Amino acid sequence: MIRNTVFAVVAVLVIVAGLAVYLGLPQEAADQAMRLPVDPAPLIAETASGEHSFTIEIADDQSERSNGLMFRKTMDDDHGMLFVFEQTRPVGFWMKNTPMPLDLIFIGEDGKVIDVLPGEPFSEAQISPGEPTRFVLELKRGMAEKAGIKGGDVLRHPAIANAAGASG
Repeated sequence: MIRNTVFAVVAVLVIVAGLAVYLGLPQEAADQAMRLPVDPAPLIAETASGEHSFTIEIADDQSERSNGLMFRKTMDDDHGMLFVFEQTRPVGFWMKNTPMPLDLIFIGEDGKVIDVLPGEPFSEAQISPGEPTRFVLELKRGMAEKAGIKGGDVLRHPAIANAAGASG
């Protein structure tokens, strides 16, 4: 009898401890949000209001681009994710598993902004500028407007410079 009681108490403690560990995890970890290393070089946006610097993560392979900012619930205002494609081509994004509203900045291989489009949380609607794109920068919603980023502005980063150098 005592042995069964001790076993039951230990079992309950193990379950409670496991639940406490699970609930103590950041929600992003529980939802499997991908976090890539922050690139050491800042991305610089040259706009009419001056230069604006962003720290970025770089998604440059199919798996990273497919996961992107899915499940991410928060991000600093000066942080983003740069999607790098092997070649300039039509691209389309959706926000199916993304709870954060985003600005999607579509960029040509020369670093010029093609378009800035909104991404609505959890939407399956296609987001595309309707013309070939080499890079896409995702920022927290409103940050493109705050920095004054518009079509024709130039974004600078070594990943963009490398692509421009490889094609020209």
